[in-house]
Amino acid sequence: MLKNISPVISPSLLKILMEMGHGDEIVIGDGNFPAASVAKRLIRLDGHGVNEVLGAILKLMPLDTYVDCPVALMDNGDPSDRPPIWAEYAETIKAEEGEKGVEFVERFAFYERAKKAYCVVATGETAIYANIILKKGVVIN
Repeated sequence: MLKNISPVISPSLLKILMEMGHGDEIVIGDGNFPAASVAKRLIRLDGHGVNEVLGAILKLMPLDTYVDCPVALMDNGDPSDRPPIWAEYAETIKAEEGEKGVEFVERFAFYERAKKAYCVVATGETAIYANIILKKGVVIN
């Protein structure tokens, strides 16, 4: 055990976060996301929700400050009916990183982008369109 690391962060996920470099992307997928078929590297956290994993990751990994949108969401195609979980993500991101730009990526384009991500984290999240991509930034001391 280590101090100050969320128990949500498994040893294999911690290793992945350490290996990632500036600009690498990590996908946190909901329970319906085809994680195993798109992932170069797959981490399973089936007992957790996406927002819980998001918060744990953001305590360790900074978001990229060199891009307008270091966060991407799988677009549900209906701007008038956004998934409620997105508001939870916005609060989690703001609490850890401040205001950050978010882009909406069409579903099939999101899958293609996920195939290029450094890692995909599969969760047991039951909310729909709960998939998110984070672009890693630089740690500055």
